Amino acid sequence: MTNTTTKATAVATPMIQREGATVDLRNVVKDYAGHRALTGVNLSIAPGEFVALLGPSGCGKTTVLRALSGLETISEGRILIDGQDVAHVPVNKRDIGMVFQAYSLFPHMTVLQNVEFGLQMRKVDAASRKARSVEALEMVGLGHLGKRYAHQLSGGQQQRVALARALVTRPRVLLLDEPLSALDAKVRVQLRDEIRRIQTDLGITTLFVTHDQEEALAVADRVAVMREGNVEQIGTPEDLYTKPATSFVATFVGLSNSVDGVLAGPTVTALGATFPLLGTGPADGPVTVYIRPEDISLATTGLAATVVASSFLGSLRRTQVRLDDGTLLFVQHDVRTRPETGEIVHLTFNGQPVAASTRAEA
Repeated sequence: MTNTTTKATAVATPMIQREGATVDLRNVVKDYAGHRALTGVNLSIAPGEFVALLGPSGCGKTTVLRALSGLETISEGRILIDGQDVAHVPVNKRDIGMVFQAYSLFPHMTVLQNVEFGLQMRKVDAASRKARSVEALEMVGLGHLGKRYAHQLSGGQQQRVALARALVTRPRVLLLDEPLSALDAKVRVQLRDEIRRIQTDLGITTLFVTHDQEEALAVADRVAVMREGNVEQIGTPEDLYTKPATSFVATFVGLSNSVDGVLAGPTVTALGATFPLLGTGPADGPVTVYIRPEDISLATTGLAATVVASSFLGSLRRTQVRLDDGTLLFVQHDVRTRPETGEIVHLTFNGQPVAASTRAEA
């Protein structure tokens, strides 16, 4: 069996380095036979920035990526790379590198030949082609495997080859379409960290599509959360988690407890406790309140609840409890506290600011 762990190597020379491009999507609309897949997407990416597109299946993430690459023709709007409108420029003229979920390596070619292929299509001479391809393979830690074929590599190694193939042409922008979803958990973490290291070393502008929240929050400079064909919110991972702008973001990014409450000015009352309101909320009155599990603590006194289940998650434990009125809550706490199913526990709240929305929006 092929070893999936590959030692990373440093970039030896600046041959493949290139200043990142600016990317701007302005009011981008995409229609498919009467269905509007993108409803006016606006997204700006700074040179060298790593942005992740995050959202549920069918929200338009991959359509944005394909529109930027030229694989999809947009119905309306503009797509600018370094200020140049490329909305009607062919794929091969956009100078973009892409890595897909499927590795799409040529089985009859060696690893080195696979990486060289894009340069061969660009009529790069043989000596330069080989030198650049070897360097790209060294960058992803596979310099010693250039003579192997795809079937002789692990899944993680094949994806590294696909990454090297995308980088060797020195693209202005790198697009990653769920490139890690077919890999096992350990290899996913290794490779996502490797992609981030390489992207940082090269300073290449990168757009990364994923449905994995942990992945997006771990590697991206900013995350754009998509819903129903548009960007719901974009911000740093910390901002999205601690300052969700909408009820959708509050429930989609991370885990939140949704409970009934009453808003009065800058404070919200829920579950017998008062919380400061995060940002600007709806009009005073009944609201849905979003409380993170880590902002609830198990205590000796407080709101009584019955333990429904408790899960060990390695560095923490997540316990689900039921209140007397049937409300279910998740509590995140230290692994050394191990409540038993059916046990009566008590809850206190840490008083962190909470997001709130009208109950209709929730």
